[in-house]
Amino acid sequence: MTVLLYVLLGIGVLFNGLGAVALLRFPDVYTRLHGATKCTTFGSLFTALGVIVYGFARGGAEYNTLAIHVIIALVALLVTNPTGSHAIARAAYRSGIKPKGAVVDKLEDRS
Repeated sequence: MTVLLYVLLGIGVLFNGLGAVALLRFPDVYTRLHGATKCTTFGSLFTALGVIVYGFARGGAEYNTLAIHVIIALVALLVTNPTGSHAIARAAYRSGIKPKGAVVDKLEDRS
C-alpha cells in the first residue's frame, strides 16, 4: 500500500511540475494555458488519489472524512479548472491576443 501511495504522489508531483514548466516554456497564452491546465488537473487527480489511498491504509473515521472531503474537492477541481481556462482563453481572444505560429482562425470570419 505504501508503494502505491508513493507512486500516486510521484505521478502527481511530476505532472504538477510539468505544468509549471509549461508556463515557462510555451510561447503564448493559449499554449501556456493548455499545458498548465491539463498537467495540473492530471497532477491534482493523482495527488488526491494518493491522499485517499493514505486514508484507507490508515483506517479510522477521521480518515474516511478526509477521503470524502478530498473527493468533493476533486470534483470541484475537475469542474472549475476547464471552465476557468476556457474563460481565460476566451477573454484573451476577445482582447485581441493572437496565437503565435501558423494558426487557422475560423472564428475571425464570424465576427
